[in-house]
Amino acid sequence: MEKLIFLDRDGVINMDPGPGLYVTKWEEFQFLPGAINAIRRLNKEGYEIAIISNQAGVAKGLYTMDILDQITRNMVCEIEKRGGRIRSTHYCPHVDNDNCDCRKPKTGLFKTAIQGLTVNFKDTFFIGDGITDIKAGKDIGAKTIMVLSGKTSLKDRAQWDVEPDYIAQDLRDAVERIVLKEIAKGAKTEWKISLKS
Repeated sequence: MEKLIFLDRDGVINMDPGPGLYVTKWEEFQFLPGAINAIRRLNKEGYEIAIISNQAGVAKGLYTMDILDQITRNMVCEIEKRGGRIRSTHYCPHVDNDNCDCRKPKTGLFKTAIQGLTVNFKDTFFIGDGITDIKAGKDIGAKTIMVLSGKTSLKDRAQWDVEPDYIAQDLRDAVERIVLKEIAKGAKTEWKISLKS
């Protein structure tokens, strides 16, 4: 059985560019503090990592699949330079009206990511920064962790129509808790988090 963790990209690994905006070239890509170290820590603990990300900017004509591939290669290269490893990356380039199977909260990207692997979703995590991530993770049967380093704030909680299993400040915080087995104790919990906007 594979030890696999799914990560969203923008707002989890790199800075989210803001509402309605996209990372359209490598020069706009900025790793979040501690993100690469967190990925390396997961790898050290035996976890494989698959990135699952909506990238509708392709369908909107803001950047091409070639540019997205270039951003991905550079991202993976920088992570590898620091001792981390990404097993695979999976993107949905569509918009909602395309009615595809891969755009989160649908689960098509997860099914693509696990091809050739033996995965028990009950033992996996999906770490994301948006409610669509949480919905997708729950629909596939994974444990869900909402990080507050991207598009979502606790101030928005009244509008959430689904609750994550756990809330963490950022990827570094989430990984620390996973590694320390605090999640495995079975109790739903919210870790100490900053309420700064």
